[in-house]
Amino acid sequence: MILKSAEMKALETRAFAQGVSAETLMDEAGAQVAASVRQFTGRAGVCVAFFGKGHNGGDALVAARCLAASGWKVHLEPAFDAAAWSELTRKKFAEVEAWNSASAMNVGAEARGLPLVVLDGLLGVGARGPLRDPLAECTRAINALRKHSHARVFAIDLPTGLDADSGEAGPHCVIADFTLAIGFAKQGLLADRATSFVGRLAVLPLEALTARVSPPAFASVATGAELASLLPPRPFDLHKGDCGRVGIVAGSPGFIGAAVLCAEAAVRAGAGLATLYTRPEAHALIAARAMPEVMVQSVNSYLDVANARHDVVAIGPGLGRAHGE
Repeated sequence: MILKSAEMKALETRAFAQGVSAETLMDEAGAQVAASVRQFTGRAGVCVAFFGKGHNGGDALVAARCLAASGWKVHLEPAFDAAAWSELTRKKFAEVEAWNSASAMNVGAEARGLPLVVLDGLLGVGARGPLRDPLAECTRAINALRKHSHARVFAIDLPTGLDADSGEAGPHCVIADFTLAIGFAKQGLLADRATSFVGRLAVLPLEALTARVSPPAFASVATGAELASLLPPRPFDLHKGDCGRVGIVAGSPGFIGAAVLCAEAAVRAGAGLATLYTRPEAHALIAARAMPEVMVQSVNSYLDVANARHDVVAIGPGLGRAHGE
């Protein structure tokens, strides 16, 4: 599902009224954030966690604790003095310190040769209006680490400074490489104008929330977990003829790469028989580049493809305009 910020807040309120604790959600969200960081990073490195005073900051702190427990070096960067933190944020900070000493940061020296990750846990979906210091100071620091130290930035729920509903980015908005949407994708994350700030989007489902909402028939984000059911394990005695026949009309002199990539994509997506049709003048070039699983056939007329047996036909990549008619 894709939710607006008010819908997300209402869902959380409903969950709290039914006995789910904020700490339970925070622990689950933070653990999933840490798992995503490990998934996209590959090996332990240095994590700089910027956190605010509310629950978004608590999510970042839980993630930092999980990373510290799995061998990461963690540095904590609070946006506000401890006196302003919520009680739960203060508790999660203490839990991180039990695993990791929040020492003075020397990212350049300590991260040399190791993956450098920045967690943006400054603001959640309820934030509105332009950023002011100290938050703006923190977002500038995050963007500087990304630009000058090649850090990979993981925004928790949404990049700080981005409107969760409209996708408008204010001054000093965090530029994330990955945005880890908690529970559900927020409407603003999918706006075209937000793409350069959101980066790669991952949706981290929270069972306590997903169990309390009925998925609509529209407005949803396809995730790996949801798409997996469309590709069940295949029997060991399966024949390639049982897995679909794809015809691809593509390629022309000077534009053979598009045809080769399209055919390879069809094979990698699971097509049993992929046939790439091209004109004689491009046949030798394409046949030399295509992967062995792809059958490359020369046709004098593209209309010949209509007489072949296919389940689906793709037309166009690198075709050129010479034979458009």
